[in-house]
Amino acid sequence: MTPFSRRAFVTAAAAGLLVGCGGHPAGRGATARSGSTPPASPPVAKPAHPRGRSVPVRLRIPAIGVDTPVMRLGLAPDGSVQVPPIAAHDRAGWYRHSPTPGQTGPSVILGHVTVGAYGDGVFRHLARLRRGDRIVVRLENGGSAEFTVGAVRTVAKADFPADAVYGDVDRPELRLITCGGARYGGGYLDNVIVFAALSSASP
Repeated sequence: MTPFSRRAFVTAAAAGLLVGCGGHPAGRGATARSGSTPPASPPVAKPAHPRGRSVPVRLRIPAIGVDTPVMRLGLAPDGSVQVPPIAAHDRAGWYRHSPTPGQTGPSVILGHVTVGAYGDGVFRHLARLRRGDRIVVRLENGGSAEFTVGAVRTVAKADFPADAVYGDVDRPELRLITCGGARYGGGYLDNVIVFAALSSASP
């Protein structure tokens, strides 16, 4: 990870990640906020060799029915990570200052849990993922990178674990992030974070 990317990661975390998360439609319930969260469990995947840089274009998570295009995201004017626009055809977004999926380091993909009046967001069921579930990222060069979930955590936004999410790692990993927990106003109190490791890659 470049020094600029590392600084951008930390700045984004300090500014508050996914503060709005697309709001929450009236009348829909929110999951209960979790208590203290243990450290992320080591991923169950047998490590795969890193691959070259190629931008993600599509994300599939079979266990929760996700099959979405992936857009590119940068930094908002306040220094926080951009989030995908609130739209009827919601999609996930890759933070372009993170490694591409399959490169060494933590690649970060964001998505909404809800999208205002449009209802459920692309990551509405992210918290249902379990250790061992598969995540497949299709890449711009025609190849793909497959990851295996190692841990799913729900954490208070005020206690966002920046080092665990953005810190340097010596192998290709993936972070999926959305909002979760109790609702307040138009947002949520917590973040749901999925930690996964590369298990295989195709050219």
